[in-house]
Amino acid sequence: MDIWEKSIKRITKKGLKDYRQGDYIGKYGIEKDYESYLRGKQGGRQVEVDVNGRVIKIHQTEKAIPGHNLYLTIDARLQKKVESLLADKSGAVVAINPQNGMILAFASKPDFDPNIFVDGMTHKQWQRLVSDYQKPLHNKVLQGEYPPGSVYKIITAMAGIEENVVSLNEKIECHGHYRLGNRVYRCWKKYGHGWMNLVDAIRESCDVYFYQLGLQLGVDRLARYATACGLGKKTGSGMDLERPGLVPTSKWKLLHTGEVWQKGETLSIAIGQGFNLVTPMQMVCLISAVANGGILYQPQFIKSIQTVTGKTLFSARPKKSGRLPANLKTIQIIKKGLWEVVNQPGGTAYWHARDKDIVISGKTGTAQVVSLKKREESEDNNRYEDHAWFVAYAPSVDSRIAVAVLIEHGGHGSSAASPIAKEVIQTYLGTKQ
Repeated sequence: MDIWEKSIKRITKKGLKDYRQGDYIGKYGIEKDYESYLRGKQGGRQVEVDVNGRVIKIHQTEKAIPGHNLYLTIDARLQKKVESLLADKSGAVVAINPQNGMILAFASKPDFDPNIFVDGMTHKQWQRLVSDYQKPLHNKVLQGEYPPGSVYKIITAMAGIEENVVSLNEKIECHGHYRLGNRVYRCWKKYGHGWMNLVDAIRESCDVYFYQLGLQLGVDRLARYATACGLGKKTGSGMDLERPGLVPTSKWKLLHTGEVWQKGETLSIAIGQGFNLVTPMQMVCLISAVANGGILYQPQFIKSIQTVTGKTLFSARPKKSGRLPANLKTIQIIKKGLWEVVNQPGGTAYWHARDKDIVISGKTGTAQVVSLKKREESEDNNRYEDHAWFVAYAPSVDSRIAVAVLIEHGGHGSSAASPIAKEVIQTYLGTKQ
């Protein structure tokens, strides 16, 4: 972006030096965060000229120094594929290596051409960008905060096992609804799932099972596990535009609304609705940790930084940010459920994400945007459609890639998001061009 004179003082305060009016500076994303490495140093000559402007003497010459080279962790072929899969959609896709946290692909759509900011734009162009309800200026991977939908059931299941609230073989009957007080809370499957144990409930994403599990745990225990899983805080990606999301607690509600927590709200939280807010980056870090056995890694964009002569100034190493609050046995139970989601009949992604060559594990999610009544009354139904989620890793053993897909107003995670994740995985693992 072209620097105006009034910007120079602000830039200097941040420790960046030697800028002049008319220089270009990174203002967004990696170009902004790594400006000091990319910038380099200006050169120049101090000369003496005659009355006709001809150089008669060179007093001093300062050689220009090029900026450093940044090498990204992004897989170029995979990135191109991800961009094409999201081309006509509003949403986000992020893929990382679950063994070290290196980001393999990263896309937010709709996006914008950053070059239009370099030489200025018309008022009409600016208004078109800021008034677009799909928010092209919004980086949805890092800044988009959404209810996680049924992806959150991974955390509810984890808490239930670790807190000895549920055993592996204990079964709960789902009739398609659950009554709490005078209110009926419905399962997504109208006539119910029948008798379900924990793995069955993960596979078929039974709301009634997780309503009852969540109610036994309570919102504050759920919040403790969600926070330990990396929610409610930045992932450590190093990008200053990242948002933390929200992990609600009874204290949080009292502080922000003046009202006490209701049990019915816990039911919503347990299935990833209500006040819950997460980013796609948080979701890919969560599913990566499940894939690798429990290690939460900080996601990283930068593979290395080198001078123009090839000297390495920085080389990325895996950065652990924590561990899932679960032992390996608990994680293995959850992984069995996630495998069945994709590979067993009845699994919510069985028809859309199963692959004959690659064993994929994952979890679908459908995040309600507004009440069904409001959606039915709206003239613009598409704008109030649910958000579609799918998080996955592959291969299911010794995983090499983890993916989070969020399609805004896409409807069901199984049909809208899981086919995209499947193609991302196929592309990276070499079974699809």
